[in-house]
Amino acid sequence: MSAVDSTSNSPALSVSDLAFALKRTLEDAFGHVRLRGEISKVTRHSSGHVYLSLKDERAVIDAVVWKGQVRGLQVQPEQGLEVIVTGRITTYPARSSYQLIIETMEPAGVGALLAQLERLKAKLAGEGLFETSRKRPLPVMPQVIGVVTSPTGAVIRDILHRITDRWPCRVVVWPVVVQGETAAAQVSAAIRGFETLTPGGPIPRPDLLIVARGGGSIEDLWPFNDEALARAVAACTIPLISAVGHETDTTLIDFVSDRRAPTPTAAAEMATPELAELKLQLIGMDQRLTRSMSQTLDGLHTRVTAAGRGLPRPADLLGLAAQRFDHAAARLSGALGRNIELHARDLTRWSSRLTPVLLERPGRLKADRLSELSQRLAGAARRKAADAEARARLPSLQQRLDAAMGRRIQLAAGEVARLDQLRRSLDPNGPLTRGFARVHLADGKLVRSATSLSAGDGVKLVFADGDRTAVVQDGEPPAARAAPKRAEPVKKPPTGGLSQGDLF
Repeated sequence: MSAVDSTSNSPALSVSDLAFALKRTLEDAFGHVRLRGEISKVTRHSSGHVYLSLKDERAVIDAVVWKGQVRGLQVQPEQGLEVIVTGRITTYPARSSYQLIIETMEPAGVGALLAQLERLKAKLAGEGLFETSRKRPLPVMPQVIGVVTSPTGAVIRDILHRITDRWPCRVVVWPVVVQGETAAAQVSAAIRGFETLTPGGPIPRPDLLIVARGGGSIEDLWPFNDEALARAVAACTIPLISAVGHETDTTLIDFVSDRRAPTPTAAAEMATPELAELKLQLIGMDQRLTRSMSQTLDGLHTRVTAAGRGLPRPADLLGLAAQRFDHAAARLSGALGRNIELHARDLTRWSSRLTPVLLERPGRLKADRLSELSQRLAGAARRKAADAEARARLPSLQQRLDAAMGRRIQLAAGEVARLDQLRRSLDPNGPLTRGFARVHLADGKLVRSATSLSAGDGVKLVFADGDRTAVVQDGEPPAARAAPKRAEPVKKPPTGGLSQGDLF
């Protein structure tokens, strides 16, 4: 007897039929819902989908954000963030559960945005991105300034006008949108684009960057609280000024940038010096230098004058010496007179003795004297001519010396070239470029013979473009063992006559 109750006329449904009927019912009844709740259990799958739960004080509902919708969300799902989402209810028949397919997500008010911002600030601060020690000083006189902002609006006009008034220099503008879902990505791409520029290129690399935007609500400025943008600003190697919003507005990039400006105009003033002030400073420094030089010269003149007062007068220094000179001159006159008288008496005495001789041979003495003078004059003439001849030979000797020096230098250059060629031929790395290799032991010693190696030893083969390790094996290499042996030539017997014999 069958155990099936045959009294019921209702057909039996399969589990799949019931599950998919419930799925269609829920999707028809809740095709568009808007929920407010707190995010929990955020899981980012490797496929790109995001699984999470929305909860309040009494209930929890599972939700999923498909991969194509994740990047378009106004805020990214985070644990504990209160959000308002829109989507549709569906079921997951494999687990008999229902879930929310999220299409949009926005923070549930300013409080939620600020709470999310505080959590992100604490995270980046813990990584040290807000440290003062990592902030770079701004250049004093920038030659090129890069500006990341909207190409339309009052912000770029105020910045350009202020830079032109203060410090005329080259300004490179990277146009971006500064509000909306794509703003953070465009600003990050602009900062990285400026990083790739090279100095002196068609578009020169800026010495300083300014990220600027006008004021607005916290929602309008929210793209500048993006984590990826904050990390791009922190990784930028160019000094960067953040000028987002008004003085009371604060965004995340204000903490990671090298300097924060209250307004875009203030950023232009912060980035450039005042040319008129520099000119006044130069004038003041020139005046100070002139006054300092005048004061120094006056002081030296005063010191020289004071030192001169302590010295005796030149008349006093020379008076005593002049007096001694007068006395010596007076004594010298008398001494010269007495000396002349003594020599006159001696001359008279000697002349009385020579007079007979001079009377006997006066012509011979004159002739001897004239011959002596002629010889001296001829010697002086010869020396003069030799001197003139030597001076005339100086230019030719100079030319010969220059030619000899040139030949000597050429010989020395040839010798240097020969020694350099010898050095290159003795370079142990030279044969490596021609296909050879050096063999080293594991400790780096050079292998000079095959007998120093044993089977199983590890060696290093050094080539021109690198090195490789190898292990020594016994016997011939495989290529040598596989090569066929050459046939021995057959010796023919002598055909006739006497054989010369084999020398070997």
